Amino acid sequence: MSKSRIDALSDGVFAILLTILILEFQPETIKPGSLSQLVSHQAPLFLMYVLSYFYVGTNWLFHHDYFQYVKRTNRTLNVLNLFVLFTVTLVNYAMVLLIEALLDGNKGDIRLAFIVYDGVALLISFSFLLLYRYLEHHPELQTIERSGITSHYERIRLDPARSVSIYLLSMIATSFSNLVAGVLLVAGVVFHFIAYLRFSRVVHIATKEKSENLTK
Repeated sequence: MSKSRIDALSDGVFAILLTILILEFQPETIKPGSLSQLVSHQAPLFLMYVLSYFYVGTNWLFHHDYFQYVKRTNRTLNVLNLFVLFTVTLVNYAMVLLIEALLDGNKGDIRLAFIVYDGVALLISFSFLLLYRYLEHHPELQTIERSGITSHYERIRLDPARSVSIYLLSMIATSFSNLVAGVLLVAGVVFHFIAYLRFSRVVHIATKEKSENLTK
């Protein structure tokens, strides 16, 4: 299978997922003078939509830059990519559960919803960790040699594992505080974006060094 087909499939999955997230905004009958109450009631839905859109968007950016680093694919990498896409599509399910729990206000349901969302986020980070490690051991699939960027790469190679740790802490926090669990969940999503920026910088440095070497 060509790399272009992998890119096309992946972009299609991310595009569909980003689109269906907004479908959770269901129209409701609005009585005159009750719009402010409705907006206030749907605030948790909107906040979770923003968080989930940002999270899925970050994963798309991560995926896009990562596969810029890939020269060609093989069967194993294709399977790992399908696993990544599978984990990302679970975000919509986790988002819906958390929205319903927050709207109902039941602490037990909120706790379980946080655990599910954390579990999905943990799986996503783990799937990217597998991609990292697989490409590390198969330099023939890479577009860029790591010889010149080893020091930069070593600082980021454990970022997916760090994300896993944050989501694990959030799951543990649900046992004593939903607020702390929620803060850690948001922190995990923010760190995921920071990890993307760090990875993107390494790819940029490697591409620049490769271009400089070719012009020498």
